[in-house]
Amino acid sequence: MTYISFFSSDWLAGNLGVIALVGGVWTVTVLSPGPNLLATLHATARGGVRAGVATAAGIGLGTTLWSGGSLIGLAALFEAFTWAYTAVKIAGAAYLIVVGLRLLLQRRGKAQAAAPSGEPPVGLRRAFLFGMATDLANPKAAAFFASLFAVSVPAGASFAFQAGICALVVAIAVAWYAVAALLFARPRVAAAYARLRGVIERITGALFVAAGLRLAAGRT
Repeated sequence: MTYISFFSSDWLAGNLGVIALVGGVWTVTVLSPGPNLLATLHATARGGVRAGVATAAGIGLGTTLWSGGSLIGLAALFEAFTWAYTAVKIAGAAYLIVVGLRLLLQRRGKAQAAAPSGEPPVGLRRAFLFGMATDLANPKAAAFFASLFAVSVPAGASFAFQAGICALVVAIAVAWYAVAALLFARPRVAAAYARLRGVIERITGALFVAAGLRLAAGRT
């Protein structure tokens, strides 16, 4: 009976505004270029579309943790225990900076000029963890989701409703980054990347370092 009422047309009509608000705001946010997109494109370039989609799945898990945590009061916990937020922020900033420096400083010999035709250089498990770690590196996501849900999710909303909202934001994130991986893996794009790999990876590394420094500095 609970599931029937949850997915009924009356339920949908009564909550369509909330769904549209959360979905619209989150879609605009996800489409904005940032570390998650860089991570997806980098993994795709290194390991192909499967690695890119695995990275998108890892980002989805990170989004699940941040959005679900916000609904159960993670942002309030960070506000009450500022040292915990600071610790997570520093760890996240350090992770982004280390990833960026590795891209900037890695040696690029002839052996790296092209990926072998067999096993991709980036494993699916590694790509998944890369996506998850990149997403979890930014604790500001907790405050973002808390603010978004505070103005959209009605007070006293059922667990099923809150779970549905979390599923919505996760689905949007995974779908966008998976599409980005599919587009980036197209033959012409892949060929262009192969020609400009050194330059692109240095730019990507610089952007990761910049994102880490920005996070460490506490700027929005």
